[in-house]
Amino acid sequence: MAVTSRNRSAPPLITPEHDPHLWLEDVTGEDALSWVRARNARAEAELVDEEFIELESSIREILDASDRIPGVSRRGEHLYNYWTDAEHPQGLWRRTTLESYRTEAPEWDVLLDLDALSAADGVTWVWHGATVLRPAAEGEPWRHALISLSRGGSDADITREFDLVTREFVDPVDGGFSKPEGKGSMSWIDADTVYVATDQGEDAVTTSGYPRTARRWRRGTRLEEAEPVVSVEPDHMVAAAGHISTPGFERDVAVRVLGFYDSETLLIEGDELHRVEVPTDVRVSIHRDLFLFMPRTELTLLGQDFPGGSLVVADIEDFMSGEAELTPLFLPDASTSLQDVTATPSCLVLTVMEDVVHRVEAHVRISEGSSAWRREDIFTDVTGTLSVAAVDPRESEEVWITSEDHLSPSALHLGDLSGLLDGGRETHEVLKRAPERFDATGLTSVQRFATSDDGTRVPYFLIGSAELLAESSEAGPRPTVLYGYGGFEISMTPGYLAVIGKAWMESGGVYAVANIRGGGEYGPGWHRAALRENRPRAYEDFAAVARHLVTTGVTTVPQLACRGGSNGGLLTGNMLTQYPELFGAVVIQVPLLDMRRFADLLAGASWRAEYGDPETEDWEFMRSFSPYHLLQEGGSYPAVLLTTSTRDDRVHPGHARKMTAALESLGADVRYWENIEGGHGGAASPEQQARLNSVIHRFLQQQLR
Repeated sequence: MAVTSRNRSAPPLITPEHDPHLWLEDVTGEDALSWVRARNARAEAELVDEEFIELESSIREILDASDRIPGVSRRGEHLYNYWTDAEHPQGLWRRTTLESYRTEAPEWDVLLDLDALSAADGVTWVWHGATVLRPAAEGEPWRHALISLSRGGSDADITREFDLVTREFVDPVDGGFSKPEGKGSMSWIDADTVYVATDQGEDAVTTSGYPRTARRWRRGTRLEEAEPVVSVEPDHMVAAAGHISTPGFERDVAVRVLGFYDSETLLIEGDELHRVEVPTDVRVSIHRDLFLFMPRTELTLLGQDFPGGSLVVADIEDFMSGEAELTPLFLPDASTSLQDVTATPSCLVLTVMEDVVHRVEAHVRISEGSSAWRREDIFTDVTGTLSVAAVDPRESEEVWITSEDHLSPSALHLGDLSGLLDGGRETHEVLKRAPERFDATGLTSVQRFATSDDGTRVPYFLIGSAELLAESSEAGPRPTVLYGYGGFEISMTPGYLAVIGKAWMESGGVYAVANIRGGGEYGPGWHRAALRENRPRAYEDFAAVARHLVTTGVTTVPQLACRGGSNGGLLTGNMLTQYPELFGAVVIQVPLLDMRRFADLLAGASWRAEYGDPETEDWEFMRSFSPYHLLQEGGSYPAVLLTTSTRDDRVHPGHARKMTAALESLGADVRYWENIEGGHGGAASPEQQARLNSVIHRFLQQQLR
């Protein structure tokens, strides 16, 4: 285990001009895959023992449990659900009624069996979702669906039309819509028309690898004949279009995504596009006759000022004519941020977070067309991390509420906001509760704060023995895993730790989650604080939490590991190379690590707004957080496990492969495991998920205990 910091004056092992491991970027090349298989075998020889097998079995039991809460979406009289279990690892798309769903054993009507489809096609199909078209007239059946399926879990997928009456895919020969495999989208306009964006053809994609053009495609015509609706420049991110089918408020909307945090919203009227005139960093949503504006930075609009992180509403027709009244429904403060907005016909439901604790408020419109609103705190007796979704935003005042925390399994509530409309109260009932998956006896979850290098107060959660985590505890240090992400304005909120509880905490381990800058815990300002040249603030925050865990007696350096994936893999890669003295072990999953080449690999160019553009002078600051280029001859590094997926077409597996090869050349204590399928999530089935999680937790057990 390393106990000395990186020598910042030593020359780097890898430079942009000298990269001996470029050949490992050949994702499916014979030599590269031979290298992968050899390292997989080496890692499994070290990790797969009796305890591993027991661990894998217990995790698989959790992932395959038949008493999980089936997540549902209502379309017409049915609740639709996608489901996996031991007998159906690729999954079933099925539906039931609300009446049946309320029972302990709902009667499910299976519409599509992905395991049978995979066997018939000779492809491991992974579910990417379905959209069901609302019938044009009352009484007509809900017939038309678009189903998206991915080969082995990649982001690239196919979309095919499915007939809910015949229970079959509609053959393109018979006029069925079918998007070829690739990155893109397809969505309904009406029964005979869709919006489609594909990556097929010359100059069809941006430098990020996403479609440049969204088109209107009519049934009975060839895809190549679909008429362009909106396009973006090659160096932008993606073009998209969609149809809003709310009766009486039907609209068609196009979006030019210029970069990860900048876009233009346009209303489609016939052959004309009318831009919504707001700055490109303002997120725009549409509900009935309203624009919802959510600025990322301070906004001046029609002579009024609003801070970043606000929610402002305006009448669409008035705004497009330049005469709108702007109504702020949420204004953030130093500890409070807006996390989500859900709409019912008469209410906007806001999920608000204060010091990483959720609450929910409803803003009730006094009358249709009115700019007057009434605010109500709702569901105050439902605690934990809350997720709220409209049951049917077109017609119903009902909402789904999911609640959970680190030690409490999720519960699904059905809420009704109709009582708010005449001055009464909302109601809710618990429909489902998930059972406990691990023994939480004697465990607790507490929130603490560390102080970063620049004095910033950084919250984090600790989950473990109540005796250990009590103030002035003398229980002694325990093996601890510190998890983090810190990017893309994504908040790390408490969620039930089913697998981690069983694999780690049940036997005495402590788990910590850091809410570092770069996330969205305190709104867009918390995110911007670690953007681009400020990225090191996220790493300083995480290191501060690691030190706090040691100085407060929770753990010791040899007993402390860090873990993160994707952008979190970049985080833990920087812990390995910049703060090796703080950790006994490091886990790096599906990571970004080579920041000199990231924008040239797969979807990397779309993240330049987050990290910078290495082809410009930005490289001068980016080199300071490019782990691949921070490795040094003579460096001392803690034990490290890197994992990725061959089928990950979002973050290139070459990042993890090359980092492993470089660490091996230094004689570092490194092991590597790559799933041949799985996409960016790292696994394409419960079996693969169990294997991946067992590899990670057995490594942690061996290193920290």
